[in-house]
Amino acid sequence: MKASANGFGLADQDAFATARGEAFVATADNPSAIYYNPAGLTQLEGCDLRGGIYGIYYDPSYHTNHGHTYHSSDNLAAIPQFFFAYTPTNLPVSFGLGVYSPYGGSMSWPQDTGFRTVAISGSLQYITINPVLAIKLLPSLSVGGGVMVNYAKMDMNQGLRPFYQPPNTNYFYFNGDGWSVGYNAGILWHPIDQVSFGASIRSSASVNLEGQTEFEQYPGGFAKTNRPAHVGFTFPQTIVGGLSYRPTPEWNLEFDANYTDWSSFGKVTIHQQPPVPYPMNPSGNIPVKLYWQSSMMYEFGATRYFDNGWHASAGYVYNENSVPNAYYSPLAADLDRSFFSIGTGYKGKTFNFDIAYQVSYAPTHTVTGSTPSSTPGQYAGQNANGNYGFTSQAVMVSAGWHF
Repeated sequence: MKASANGFGLADQDAFATARGEAFVATADNPSAIYYNPAGLTQLEGCDLRGGIYGIYYDPSYHTNHGHTYHSSDNLAAIPQFFFAYTPTNLPVSFGLGVYSPYGGSMSWPQDTGFRTVAISGSLQYITINPVLAIKLLPSLSVGGGVMVNYAKMDMNQGLRPFYQPPNTNYFYFNGDGWSVGYNAGILWHPIDQVSFGASIRSSASVNLEGQTEFEQYPGGFAKTNRPAHVGFTFPQTIVGGLSYRPTPEWNLEFDANYTDWSSFGKVTIHQQPPVPYPMNPSGNIPVKLYWQSSMMYEFGATRYFDNGWHASAGYVYNENSVPNAYYSPLAADLDRSFFSIGTGYKGKTFNFDIAYQVSYAPTHTVTGSTPSSTPGQYAGQNANGNYGFTSQAVMVSAGWHF
């Protein structure tokens, strides 16, 4: 589920926002404000339901220094989201509830890439349940925030030998899941009708993934073996700020800057018990060096509103790479990317909808001097050096009901 964000981030949570290049923190005028900026809920009246789905075709690729090209076999994903907002009559407060996936990813590489002992496959599923409260402090100033209850499930698979030789598949596999709690908050200020400022923060959230390891190794090793295991990850803090300029009621132009502190993905340890009594095999605690780096997304969007309730939007996102070459992971295969989007929609008295189309472009990212993040790759002498590419096309649809 790689999408238009850094690391494993999924920024696409509403078709109107996606059509505008995710530049929405200073607009935030539909129920998806629960994700983008909860303070924006005070702009709504009564009850609003809004749901959608983000469907994406993506094609990560790896080009070796010897002229071979490989593609991940995971190419399709569909990510749903749901938002509900309620603003009581004559009260300066709004309530909201969102269920969405702010992170996710899936990769599955062939066995003969040359980095088998670095990575074969992996996936992350992440769901957030997010109740929020927003308060209008002044006619021009609102604040909001809420609790994020998160469920995460992760699996990772790598080889223990450089070559795949069935029936002895020689692999190491971890899977686990767990819950965490965080918060989000936002502010929205309209000093004049033509200008609004918005900012939001999503806190970091630490989760302990409880599960098991599974592995086998031949020759001179051991048959398929399982161990109870756990590993802790801290998902990053994100801060977004933006400016919306509306020269006329028909136009809304916005620029946002999105900072994500992926340095929280540093060095993690897979704890498994009891230890495996083989000196060259996974035993006891397994350190995994990630050392990801903080990164930015720069988001630009424009919307033209028409008198009959229709609108059209276009947007652009520049997304910085978060994964350093030193411990480059093919399971993230992150790189600098540009995303272009267009969309249209309709807002009626009770019904509204939006549809967006998004396409990505990424220059080739060349990795040199990489070191495997865990011991199997180091022992086998393999690494992730080579040239990485990424393309994607996506369609997102959101629909709402006001009552």
